Amino acid sequence: MAPCGEMMQQPTTFPRLSPEDQKRLDDLYAMVEREADFFIGYPCNAFFDYAPLYRFLSHPINNVGDPYVPSNYHLNTHLFEREVLEIFQKLTHIPEDQAWGYVSCGGTEGNMYGIFLGRELYPDGLVYYSEDTHYSVNKILRCLHVRNIMIKSQPDGRMDLEDLRETINIHRDVPPIIFANVGTTMKGAIDDLAGIRQILDDLAIHRHYIHADAALSGMILPFVDDPPPWDFRAGLDSMSISGHKLIGAPIPCGVVLAKRAHVDRIARSIEYVGTMDTTILGSRNAIAPLFLWYAFRTIGLEGYRERVRYCFDVADYAIERLRAVGRTVWRHAHSNTVVMNRPSDEVVGRWQLAVQGPIAHLITMPHVVRSQIDRLVDDIVKYG
Repeated sequence: MAPCGEMMQQPTTFPRLSPEDQKRLDDLYAMVEREADFFIGYPCNAFFDYAPLYRFLSHPINNVGDPYVPSNYHLNTHLFEREVLEIFQKLTHIPEDQAWGYVSCGGTEGNMYGIFLGRELYPDGLVYYSEDTHYSVNKILRCLHVRNIMIKSQPDGRMDLEDLRETINIHRDVPPIIFANVGTTMKGAIDDLAGIRQILDDLAIHRHYIHADAALSGMILPFVDDPPPWDFRAGLDSMSISGHKLIGAPIPCGVVLAKRAHVDRIARSIEYVGTMDTTILGSRNAIAPLFLWYAFRTIGLEGYRERVRYCFDVADYAIERLRAVGRTVWRHAHSNTVVMNRPSDEVVGRWQLAVQGPIAHLITMPHVVRSQIDRLVDDIVKYG
């Protein structure tokens, strides 16, 4: 402590790393640069440039609280966050007067929010999700202590509606909270939302909640012709879409969208930050909304339509090349997830392919080029 009466001076310089620590960072960057050339197995787009936004990293900006409510914490990007949400709300066809949302840290948070809203609406509810659902959902259900039943999946990854019908019928006195996949993790399958709604109508179940995990496909389906029912017009109550997937970002992020009437049920006023507590996290990333805003303003919706077409073209090229060397390979019509029989561990490790049992997949994101597919095929021929 400073002696009594002596004023402490504000630091005027920033310490620098030791040469050893600087080398460690340089080595890490070299590794990331090297491995990025083999990054084709996961649904993260590496094709982006947000350099004009890096100056904002010099300030402690924080999107604490509800993006639609003013806050005492003025170093925020709520205005840009709302503009991003407005774009997503139009893409997913949620009526403007019913819409609410926020920029999340990614799909898991968005899915937790949807299940949380469903539980708050129906505390006695029962969550139904398929065996092809993302692994995080089982963890979310444990965290929230929500009753749940896993439904069988069909071989192509879609929820088995006959199993769903029979199971809901057994528990028809309990409000169902349906967790639907709009693009499953391993196979890119889209659950039959029209069929799910038909089951609820047939069984005369009026108290229900439907959340959709559209992590990757939520930025694909708005840009394809004749997509299957997948958005709020299909009867959704909430939806989660990732931002670091098809859009691309250097940090994980996403959006969660929900009907405002549901959110109003959980809202709490927090005096010391002068806003409403309606989100899962308190402090929220204020840089991520800028990334998403910048992407939409520079690329535009037509630009994303072109990118989706490009992803499908490369996916079809991958299928053609892999079939030519004897692989069993396929994709869903509206998905850039290319599923194949599992190759050797050498190939899986080198190309960072996602695997599950006997299958593997690659995902043709905007940064994936045909020459990478050619090199992958060469390695499969060499190593199996």
